[in-house]
Amino acid sequence: MSDAPLAFDGVTIRFGGRELLDGVTLSLPRGSVYALLGRNGAGKTSLVRCALGLRPADAGEVRLFGAEAVAGRARAMARIGVVPEEPDAPAEMTADALVHFCSRLYPAWDPAGVSNRLERLGVPRRVPFGRMSKGEKGSVLFALALGASPDLLVLDDPTLGLDLVARRELYEELVGELADRGTTVFLTTHDLAGIEGIATRVGILAGGRLVLDDELEHLKDRFRRITYGNDVTESRAEYGTELDLFDAARVRVRGWGVEAVVTNFDEERFERFRVQEGVRGASADSLPLEEIFLAIAGPRGEGRAAP
Repeated sequence: MSDAPLAFDGVTIRFGGRELLDGVTLSLPRGSVYALLGRNGAGKTSLVRCALGLRPADAGEVRLFGAEAVAGRARAMARIGVVPEEPDAPAEMTADALVHFCSRLYPAWDPAGVSNRLERLGVPRRVPFGRMSKGEKGSVLFALALGASPDLLVLDDPTLGLDLVARRELYEELVGELADRGTTVFLTTHDLAGIEGIATRVGILAGGRLVLDDELEHLKDRFRRITYGNDVTESRAEYGTELDLFDAARVRVRGWGVEAVVTNFDEERFERFRVQEGVRGASADSLPLEEIFLAIAGPRGEGRAAP
């Protein structure tokens, strides 16, 4: 835990008389891109606030660069770039004025990088912040966050309000920053397709718990959609028993057979499944991150913990 730029150990957050988050434990390896996913109200932004030392956990511990987050916040912030969920800056300040102000706060400020990034993102340099669109505001704060040359970049739903072109440009900038510096990134997002090619590790919050925490590559290896025709036979009188070989996050019986999302796929297990009596035409397909998320945290997934 001490080597991680950011780590949570048994973090519990209470709000309005209830536990919003219950015993969340996770750690960001240096140079990783950790995508924290969850439905609205799952507690993602509250966890981000704890990560930045803006509020203490009601139980458990948060550490930034090895120090307790609240106590060490003043020292740590010089090494952190932040893009909040709701872009916020003095309404009368232009992008250029914000750049000038921020340049005096960070010892490793990159003026040329910020200027080039604002240009590539199409940000108006002399329009007051209060008159910018939400997408423009987000782009300004993203450029400022990277301008700090951060060791840790915290992004709370950074593409919210951005159009398709702006989202793509933001991700390209992020990928370039990661390639140049190896920055550790902690982000929340609803744009699952956009971060699929960037994230190295994924966590899913549901029901107040961290129900999944895994390397993205491993996650996509073990989650599969299995489809097959299913014949009831004398040796197996009920549908579904053939899936006992797997941990199934979601099962749907269709007119033509069965569709199941399983969380512990491997080729040897699938071969044993495929040759069972009554199983016809079985196939296994990989899943995009969005479908994995829906299987775990969607309306039918009900926050089922994935092994």
